[in-house]
Amino acid sequence: MKYRRFGRMGWQVSEIGYGMWGMAGWTGYDDEQSLRSLQRAIDLGCNFFDTAWAYGDGHSEHLLGEILRANPEKTVFTATKIPPKNRIWPSRREFTLDDCFPPDYIEEYVHSSLENAGVEKFSLIQFHVWEDHFVEDARWAKKVDALRGEGLFDAIGISINRWEPWNGVRTVESGLIDAVQVIYNIFDQNPEDALLPACAQHDVAVIARVPFDEGTLTGTITLESSWPEDDWRSSYFVTENLKSSVAHADALRPIVPEGMSMAEMALRFILNEERVSTIIPGMRTLKHVDANIAASDAGPLDDELHAELKKHRWDREPTEWSQ
Repeated sequence: MKYRRFGRMGWQVSEIGYGMWGMAGWTGYDDEQSLRSLQRAIDLGCNFFDTAWAYGDGHSEHLLGEILRANPEKTVFTATKIPPKNRIWPSRREFTLDDCFPPDYIEEYVHSSLENAGVEKFSLIQFHVWEDHFVEDARWAKKVDALRGEGLFDAIGISINRWEPWNGVRTVESGLIDAVQVIYNIFDQNPEDALLPACAQHDVAVIARVPFDEGTLTGTITLESSWPEDDWRSSYFVTENLKSSVAHADALRPIVPEGMSMAEMALRFILNEERVSTIIPGMRTLKHVDANIAASDAGPLDDELHAELKKHRWDREPTEWSQ
């Protein structure tokens, strides 16, 4: 495992972090399997774990706490997210801070997440949705400063809405946040336009989420793929999206190098971007942990393959199903 600097915080975090959404709310999650996978990741050098209150109403946070207590000698960076008060993902332009993150609500959910995990402090607290105009309402920043002053967390960040990397640039430029979580992968390259340069200029860490495009970039999703109604993917991969996603993934198959999986190629593509601090794939099995962490050992792609993949940028606009 290789490590990168986490923005102005200066933490040395693993290039491959751990996204914990799949451990609560996705079909087939199993706590024993999850804990084994988390432990395997720690044993292989992963030290950045990202969860959220919304992942099983605190269940994923509880699992994070369990694995922390099982590894008291390890340095582990923990990140969670405050859900929007109105429970609407993604947020909308007309939403106000009071709709999503009124100050007293921020405090309530920071304490709720700490209780779920059974810890005294998180490394990073993030807002699970964001509108750039929230930066104009100073109440959230004042509350965050007060809670950080109490030692409840070290850093504050935002998680930017799907396919809207521009919707956080002003907040980065304000100097009020330490980290940005954004979708960045072979298809979603548009954070490179404005967000990543702003983060580099202001020394804000970048967490790359959805490296596999919700599974499309693993090469395992087909037109016949389906999920139970209570699985989030059933509402995301509607017919329109499934057809287009599979077609874009199929266009990549001829250029996947021999001996390399599409998933490995997807992770290593992101490693070519030096402004990314860590990548947080979901990893629910030991096999996934081993394969994803091995991508860090293999390193970035060669220049020729990386340049070819740059041609597969896919600019998308949020829709009623993109969430």
